[in-house]
Amino acid sequence: MSRDTDRVARGARSVTLAVLLSRLLGLVREQVLAGLFGAGLQMDAYVVAYRLPNLLRDLLAEGAFASAFVTVFSHTREKEGLDRTWQLASRALSCLLLIVGLLVLLGEGLAPYLVRLLAPGFVSNPEKLSLATLLTRIMFPFLALVSLSAVFGGMLNTFGYFFVPAISSAFFNLVSVGVGVVLYFWLKAQGVTPIVGMACGVIAGGLAQVLIQWPLLRRIGFRFRFAPLFQDPGVREIFRLMGPMVLGFSAIQLNVFVNTYFASLCGEGAVSWLSYAFRVMYVPLGLFGVALSLALLPVAAAQAAQGAFGELRKTYVSSLLMGLSLALPSAVGLIILSEPIIRLLFERGRFTAFDTKQTALALSLFALSLPAYATTKVTTPIFYALKKPRVPMLSSFVSVGVNLLVVLSTLHSLGFRAVALATASGIITQALLQVSILYQILKGFPLRRLLSGFLRLLLSAAVMGLVAFWLNSHLSSLTTLKLLFALLGSILLCALTYFAISALLGPHEALYLFRSLKKSPARKD
Repeated sequence: MSRDTDRVARGARSVTLAVLLSRLLGLVREQVLAGLFGAGLQMDAYVVAYRLPNLLRDLLAEGAFASAFVTVFSHTREKEGLDRTWQLASRALSCLLLIVGLLVLLGEGLAPYLVRLLAPGFVSNPEKLSLATLLTRIMFPFLALVSLSAVFGGMLNTFGYFFVPAISSAFFNLVSVGVGVVLYFWLKAQGVTPIVGMACGVIAGGLAQVLIQWPLLRRIGFRFRFAPLFQDPGVREIFRLMGPMVLGFSAIQLNVFVNTYFASLCGEGAVSWLSYAFRVMYVPLGLFGVALSLALLPVAAAQAAQGAFGELRKTYVSSLLMGLSLALPSAVGLIILSEPIIRLLFERGRFTAFDTKQTALALSLFALSLPAYATTKVTTPIFYALKKPRVPMLSSFVSVGVNLLVVLSTLHSLGFRAVALATASGIITQALLQVSILYQILKGFPLRRLLSGFLRLLLSAAVMGLVAFWLNSHLSSLTTLKLLFALLGSILLCALTYFAISALLGPHEALYLFRSLKKSPARKD
């Protein structure tokens, strides 16, 4: 691999380990919620309330603003030096805080209307509607905290620090669960609806996510000074890039809105089943999607700023193969082993065998989109680095159209499963469109190497799938403890099968995690 590609691999490796820990703690959080609340009224209300500030978080903090900020921040550092870079960071962060503060105030006031808009099925149940409104008001300030965390992470990524920003979300999960569980028992003793404690835990976790990054930022020289200057050329460039990015990410959030809207109409538990299933899929997403996206953007932005488009093409293809090398086996494994995975993770307390079956069905459909999701997470940063954010925007709106078309045409026959199928269909369409457009913009890239690598990865995943299918037939009647060891052994055997075949067939990107562990020099963090 080239030096820049190896830098992406090392950054992705560092992020992968941290994000994997975060995702596993996120699963623990979902297990706690499933055991305490099952898939009923309180959990449905919590999912919708938590989703409302997260819609804006993805749109602004971890979406449009973060991507535009990293692009301009990297260019400023390359062209104008460190003093100007820190000045830009303070001014941009100050402007973001003003905007987010206003949004939080609006969210608090408009909470009842937002819940009705996102989940119209709740209107027929006043208790659920009232609880969702209360939880929304408690959790909406999370938007401001996660906005700070996202920008802090973007700055650290640009300076080559990936582990601390990635591990910050693990602290969110750890603190939110700890605080939430303590408050659960205390509030229950006081006669207060206990799900309120989990909502308060979200705020505590968001604060922890910010504080864990601050010492490292100060160590590398950042000193925040509140100076909101929208006229600053760098700030104006960030918001200029944000325009189409906001539209693009708003399309993604429109997909979330559409899916929640229709799920709320599918009866008690549907919103929760889909939420639990997506949380499980979130674990492999961290292995390739988040990790590669964060590690790739600073490298791609620097290559674009230097005009090194030949290197950019090579970096893109290698990064895409890295993403697919984990996405393909993850998709196959989740589709085949979905039911024993869900049974092991959640089937206890108020989470029933029926909930397991429904959640597993949703997970199998969501998992179809994993390779496409990996593709978009690698391709989108290239467009941002090239300052062509309109392409992700266009592809996102096409994705919304496909999502809506599929859910409307299948909702009657598939019920809540239509939401998962529509989500997967939209992501697959988006990925294919982005790759074809990028090929034209870059005037080609090593397509033969990409297709050859993809087919070899697909063959390795198919053989692994046969092993998983055989193992799955022996897991259905096991008790929880036996299932734990049997499932862990099955996953290990599948992984060994996949990586052994990949080591023989290639491509070399399939083993990037292990090669990085062997070859990477000492890291700053």
